Amino acid sequence: MEYELLKWAHLLSATILFGTGLGSAFYKWCADRSGNLQTIAHTNKTVVIADWVFTTPAIIIQPITGIWLAHVLGVSLYEFWIIAAFGLYFIAGACWLPVVWLQIQMRNISRQAVREKTCLNTTYHRYAKIWFWLGIPAFLSMITVYFLMVFKPVITL
Repeated sequence: MEYELLKWAHLLSATILFGTGLGSAFYKWCADRSGNLQTIAHTNKTVVIADWVFTTPAIIIQPITGIWLAHVLGVSLYEFWIIAAFGLYFIAGACWLPVVWLQIQMRNISRQAVREKTCLNTTYHRYAKIWFWLGIPAFLSMITVYFLMVFKPVITL
């Protein structure tokens, strides 16, 4: 039972992590492209909330359950696929931390623009570009982590 519960928690948190990230990115990107300031401000607010409610707990649960699963299964943490997955997870996290800061800033800028009935400033658009480009290595890293979790390739060095 311990294995099944751990595996379920690991898979569920991986799904929440990836799904929330991809969904939030898609809706924010679409909102920004719409040009509708109310939609942009609301979406930015929602994306920040989703990161705290869904993404952050999943980020914490993933490595804990992964290490625990390896222990339960007697798998060495020095297996290629585990080391690679942790490295890619670190890359995704290194992209995510500034993204969180950028999202909070964009939420605040868009709120202020709505309050003051002004356009989004150049800082917002610069932050949105950085946010977008940070998402690419994070997304590719997480896709590869999924591949590694499923196929567990064996590479001997």
